[in-house]
Amino acid sequence: QVHLAESGGDSVQVGGSLRLSCVVTGLSRSGYLLAWFRQTPEKDREGVAAISGTGGIVYGNSVKGRFTISTDFAKATLYLDMSRLQPEDTGVYYCAAEHSYGPSIYPPLRPDSYNYWGQGTQVTVSS
Repeated sequence: QVHLAESGGDSVQVGGSLRLSCVVTGLSRSGYLLAWFRQTPEKDREGVAAISGTGGIVYGNSVKGRFTISTDFAKATLYLDMSRLQPEDTGVYYCAAEHSYGPSIYPPLRPDSYNYWGQGTQVTVSS
């Protein structure tokens, strides 16, 4: 059984930085997809960043150059390091996971590609 639990959401000023964490259990180290999504009441769930067990990494266009996704399997944790935050980065951030049994150079950023989700953590960016 895959289980995910996010933490690290907070209220920050424009231009600030924040690190989100997601503890992941139940995934094989050799075959996985992990991703961050965000959602606001006004928008559909948006793919932020994704990483695969074969080293592929993909970012959404709006966060390229500002956000970094990484994993630390010793701590069973997925991270999202966010910098130069803007008000449009505000939302509930979810981590997501899926088993993967082949190489993935471009892990997907579509919500329907993932079956396992955390409960979400709120990020609010204000000026």
